[in-house]
Amino acid sequence: MSLGDEPDPARSGRTVTGDLRALAHPIRLRILSLLTGAEMSAAEIARELGISHANASYHLRLLLSAHSIEVAGQEKIRGGQAKRYRYDVNQAFTPPGDRKHLHADDVQIVYAALAAELQRRAREIVTGPEAVGTLTDAELWVDLDEWKQIRDRIAQASEHLHRIAQRPHRPGTVRVSASIALFRMRDSTPTPQEQQ
Repeated sequence: MSLGDEPDPARSGRTVTGDLRALAHPIRLRILSLLTGAEMSAAEIARELGISHANASYHLRLLLSAHSIEVAGQEKIRGGQAKRYRYDVNQAFTPPGDRKHLHADDVQIVYAALAAELQRRAREIVTGPEAVGTLTDAELWVDLDEWKQIRDRIAQASEHLHRIAQRPHRPGTVRVSASIALFRMRDSTPTPQEQQ
């Protein structure tokens, strides 16, 4: 998804920052994860997440209005019509140079939702030799060109992970968690004037 804060004419004046803020909820993040591997209806999402159909529909409407998901089709259910939704991986992985600039406050709102989601997922961690994962938490100083190369490799791995995602509970699959947040930070060294 292209993230930024400028109006997008194709979206009738909506801002991409407003769309980013729509992601800032743990349930909506979980819905995006589900819709990465399969097209699903509100009823299927509600069952998978253990929430009400009305609650699932509410969150789907917000994600749809933020252009984070799309309607993939409709199906007949008990004499009515049910929409099926999907997360468009192609739209989600916009090259870094094509992204608009974000405000720090907007990004922090999303990261707060990600932190809450990571805490929920950590309660379901599988341990043992077959379940070894990887964890990195670091605040480092690195060469700018090296940083760009690493960022791009991790973005490629993330995109690959999204593309191979399957429907929940499909035989032969395992449930995994991936939370990646790579970003440059301000140099917090005080200027000579601030040191006085």
